[in-house]
Amino acid sequence: MKKIEEVVVIGAGLAGSEAAYQLAKRGVKVKLYEMRPKKNTEVHTGDKFGELVCSNSLGSNLLSNASGLMKEELRMMGSLLVEIADETRVPAGQALAVGREEFAEMVTMRLEAEENIEIIREELTEIPKDSYVIIASGPLSSDGITDEILKLTGGTNLYFYDAVAPIVTLESIDQEKVYYQSRYDKGDGEYINCGMTKEEYENFYHELINAERSPLKTFEEEKVFEACMPVEKMASRGEKTLLFGPLKPKGLTNPHKTEKDYAVVQLRQDDKDGKLYNLVGFQTNLKWGEQKRVFQMIPGLENADFIRYGVMHRNTFIDSTKLLNKSLNLKTNEKIFFAGQITGGEGYVAAMATGMMSAINLYHHMLGEKEFVLEDLTSTGSIINYITEEGKKEFQPMGPNFGIVRALEGPRVRDKRDRNTALGERSVEYMKEKIKEIKY
Repeated sequence: MKKIEEVVVIGAGLAGSEAAYQLAKRGVKVKLYEMRPKKNTEVHTGDKFGELVCSNSLGSNLLSNASGLMKEELRMMGSLLVEIADETRVPAGQALAVGREEFAEMVTMRLEAEENIEIIREELTEIPKDSYVIIASGPLSSDGITDEILKLTGGTNLYFYDAVAPIVTLESIDQEKVYYQSRYDKGDGEYINCGMTKEEYENFYHELINAERSPLKTFEEEKVFEACMPVEKMASRGEKTLLFGPLKPKGLTNPHKTEKDYAVVQLRQDDKDGKLYNLVGFQTNLKWGEQKRVFQMIPGLENADFIRYGVMHRNTFIDSTKLLNKSLNLKTNEKIFFAGQITGGEGYVAAMATGMMSAINLYHHMLGEKEFVLEDLTSTGSIINYITEEGKKEFQPMGPNFGIVRALEGPRVRDKRDRNTALGERSVEYMKEKIKEIKY
């Protein structure tokens, strides 16, 4: 067995936090670099590890959903962050949403308590070339570390734009105009619903698409990740686009009216105490004053107190298809690994998964053991396969989905839910045996 060396982990977001913990619990000394709060990003607001900036939801918890399946795979492998997400869960129907502050606080506390983790609160501007390193600096990597990554990879920046939804206080919502209900009653009525008539929607739509936006840098081409499309950009595709997206009224019944709502804006609990709610699907690049003006047109939000406005920011990622092996280390340097959204694995859960897998594989490499690679029978394996598979004409970030999971053998199962459930069950059975290969 080889000697266990020290590991440098760059970034204490979801991927870096998971990676640092997985190594530390295996007895590896970790130097965890986090530049906040000395140097902040465009969207982070605090100094805690694992801060969620876009939404407080980690997606569905069902095995019949690719994100839900990925979380279950991570539970089976001993994920710290999924464990904390389960502990800080807030009501969100079948989704796993967390109290944003409570989640980050607990992640920070758990890592600070690890004796094998040395936390260094400063920006690392030079990547050690002869040490074991996990680069999990995230999609908002500083210019300094981005320049280092470019030198290391010999590549150019790839990027897309991501947007964040606003958050309002519960006490500022007009309870006489809203109602609590989960779509199709799947849950215990966790969502606050703001129903709109046809006239109210049309007035709102007109103001939304004509509202003033914050300018992007003129020298950058606008590339927007579909899952975080700004609501005003989505609306510009057509007057009824939002009615089939975040404002769809289907599956909801307004107890205040006899007629059905023409459109519905949903709000989801954002903190453990239920004092804060975010506007679901309302990622936006509108100027802050315009957000207040337009979003207060929504019934029930006329006097909403916005404690955070939506913002749009640039996300950076590498061309993993050309640069990384399936173990997530560089093809040109077997000691340097990448994890998180900078790999092109999009979303919170994929960040945790790549953090987990990079740490396991780095540890296996230290011991001289074979790499731990999950097949595309799993949601985790399918994402890593997607981001490392060569031959893509244009590489774009992607989150968990069953479209990249290996199809079932035998006759096609026509019902989508039954087919996805079978895919989930197959993955869990595969994982029961596969995790025996993980070294601790």
